[in-house]
Amino acid sequence: MSSATDDSSRAPTPDPAEDNAFFPSPYSLSQYTTSKTNFDGVQHKGAYTGGKWKVLMIAAGERYLLTQNGAMFSTGNHPVEMLLPAHHLMEAGFDIDVATVGGYPAKLELWAMPGEDEAVQATYEALKPKLKEPKDLADVVANDLGEDSDYIAVFIPGGHGAVVGLPTSEDVTKTLDWALDNDKFVITLCHGPAALLAASLGKEESPFKGYDVCVFPDSLDEGPNLDIGYLPGRLRWLVAGLLREQGVNVVNDDMTGKTHRDRKLLTGDSPLASHGLGLLAADALVKEVQSQG
Repeated sequence: MSSATDDSSRAPTPDPAEDNAFFPSPYSLSQYTTSKTNFDGVQHKGAYTGGKWKVLMIAAGERYLLTQNGAMFSTGNHPVEMLLPAHHLMEAGFDIDVATVGGYPAKLELWAMPGEDEAVQATYEALKPKLKEPKDLADVVANDLGEDSDYIAVFIPGGHGAVVGLPTSEDVTKTLDWALDNDKFVITLCHGPAALLAASLGKEESPFKGYDVCVFPDSLDEGPNLDIGYLPGRLRWLVAGLLREQGVNVVNDDMTGKTHRDRKLLTGDSPLASHGLGLLAADALVKEVQSQG
């Protein structure tokens, strides 16, 4: 009886809003989600008061990820991976603009929302209007990027939703080109580094070739995430593998909360890295502003 119940709880949960679409299984959510994060405070509260510098967040604008067997994963941005780093940046004094490809509302994996985490919940409420009505990234590229831009960093949250559309978007390409050409920070974690693949579009090689990054381990998407019913099918391609093919050095092979900085690229390996990446990013941005006098 217990074995049958366990097997049933590992079956992905149907999403009735779309044909052959699924949320993660109850069992996988019991393993991967919690009511609170490991957040234990910020280090640079109110450090930046200049009012000019902002962070551009590129959020997921698509919910469904087609897998090899034809099932669709009902995904989006992981709320902890989006909101906890954002909390650190906002508490330090940096405003955040939200953009999506096409300007469609940002999609979140609300089944992973830590309902008792005050920092995450407060940041969600603060950003919710921008998540519902984000900027169109094409408009940001056309009107808000340049040498005199008010953006000090680009933030690309994780969640499997980041692999849908962002790696093939010319507007993501242009945004990353701008960030690299103008010495801006790029902050991303978990599956968010999939967007870095867009940097190679139209080029002989990726400008991120030779960079060290943390990213969600392919081995988990190929193994445990299938075994416990987190995913309804095998992914059509794997983020770390394609980054390696482009000459990017993946510095982790497991999920421990690892973060890493290489030049102005700041990365983390999973939701477990959200707090650490937020600390790292806020510290880097505050020191950058202070160095400018």
